[in-house]
Amino acid sequence: MSTVEQDGKIFVGKSGNKAEYLTLKLANRHGLISGATGTGKTVTLQVLAEGFSRAGVPVFAADVKGDLSGISATGEPKDFLVKRAKDMGFDYEPDRFPAMLWDLFGVQGHPIRATISEMGPLLLSRLLDLNDVQEGVLNIAFRIADEQGLILLDLKDLRAVLSLIADHADELTTQYGNVSKASVGTIQRQLLVLENQGGTKFFSEPALALSDFMRTDRDGRGYINILAADKLIENPRLYGTFLLWLLSELFEQMPELGDPEKPKLVFFFDEAHLLFNDAPKPLLDKIEQVVRLIRSKGVGVYFVTQNPLDVPDTVLAQMGNRVQHALRAFTPRDQKAVKAAAETFRANPKLDTAKIIMELGKGEALVSFLEGNGIPSLVERAMIAPPSARLGVITPEERKAIIQASPVKGKYEQQIDSESAYEVLQQRLKDGSTTVTAPVPGQAPGQSPAQAPGESAPAGGGLLGGIGGFIGGIFGTATPRGTRLSTGQLVAREVTRSIANRIAGQIAADLGRSVGGKTGGTIGRAIVRGTLGGMMRR
Repeated sequence: MSTVEQDGKIFVGKSGNKAEYLTLKLANRHGLISGATGTGKTVTLQVLAEGFSRAGVPVFAADVKGDLSGISATGEPKDFLVKRAKDMGFDYEPDRFPAMLWDLFGVQGHPIRATISEMGPLLLSRLLDLNDVQEGVLNIAFRIADEQGLILLDLKDLRAVLSLIADHADELTTQYGNVSKASVGTIQRQLLVLENQGGTKFFSEPALALSDFMRTDRDGRGYINILAADKLIENPRLYGTFLLWLLSELFEQMPELGDPEKPKLVFFFDEAHLLFNDAPKPLLDKIEQVVRLIRSKGVGVYFVTQNPLDVPDTVLAQMGNRVQHALRAFTPRDQKAVKAAAETFRANPKLDTAKIIMELGKGEALVSFLEGNGIPSLVERAMIAPPSARLGVITPEERKAIIQASPVKGKYEQQIDSESAYEVLQQRLKDGSTTVTAPVPGQAPGQSPAQAPGESAPAGGGLLGGIGGFIGGIFGTATPRGTRLSTGQLVAREVTRSIANRIAGQIAADLGRSVGGKTGGTIGRAIVRGTLGGMMRR
């Protein structure tokens, strides 16, 4: 777009005569955009998203105020944008970027759905605002579902399993600990509240395929995935839990990449304080773990928030790329935030950082990006570049046109109700067999009683399937999705998944060469998915 852009870097703005760049190779080291309301955070987010898209990097961002959707429409050469560009040494050139629109409720974009098993008991407990005792009962429900072979897809599946354990509370207490019917009742009431807030639309199938987030258009530009969050933000707990689930799924499913030349996906987490408010320590530990380790999967996470103090120190320490807009120091907490923000930058002897933070004008920011071998640059006062796409909302007609032209049009619109725990338990009720049988000692969750302890489940795909089942049985990667693994199994799962992906890639490539061309590669991948897919999915 501009004469100041460079390969492998995103032009963010200028400090005096010096251009400020975000290096793509270091963009997966995460970042923070902070500042008071109205100081230009959303514009900075848009500038970065446009830069990533130009570089072929897909982006996910929540559109809290509704104005980020303008990135999908051609910008307008308004006087202040033209002037800002000229002051930076280039001509303003309007542009637009490929976008996919998403909405948990399926109104302003493609529906996003997840299953109960994918969400898991920890995040569900956060979503339902359960105490420790109630969370324990929810964990028991997940364990029973695994042992009984009951698939948890939607809310009615979870309701059915909770009713089952309430009916058999006395016999379950001796094996799993106290199962209080009162706790079950509380969880059921919270599920009812979630249903009334639209939870039935989210917890269902078809579940989101994360690969649909990581697309490029025919020109090689990364798609910008925009989540309509103006309604979702009215339920802060649902908003925060959903985005954390999405981040966790990326962490679980994406292969290890080390340090790629550019990220595979960049994830912007707007209103980040909603993620951390009243979060229990186990959840904070999970967030810290995901943020710390997901960079090796090629995912960059950028928190957008008003106050740097909204982000815990352990997470803030992972944010290498910083853009700090103005803060106002009217209260003691505000003054503390200014001081904390100033101290997180690499000091520049020419700048009084704490003082400048309170003097920054709209569109100005203090910036510090990682450079060289990952060392933060000296903090500089910079003017942020003007976005090329539209600043503001798109019309309902434009939104409809974007959805109609989407590469995933029709894939998620029709809700599916597969046979799962609810239907199975209803059938058992008709057959008069609703007992809860304890697992055989040494038997893995979900393992048939007729299957010998320590014996892996039969695997399809001949020799390769046998190898996959054998390794999965040793390391716990063959357990059903949603099963809670030990720490050793969790580590081993990541190792085996990485190995499996390498094996799968090599086999697919060899088969592709032997069969020939694109068709051969497709056949190879299909065979590998059938044999080693279980290891790569978990």
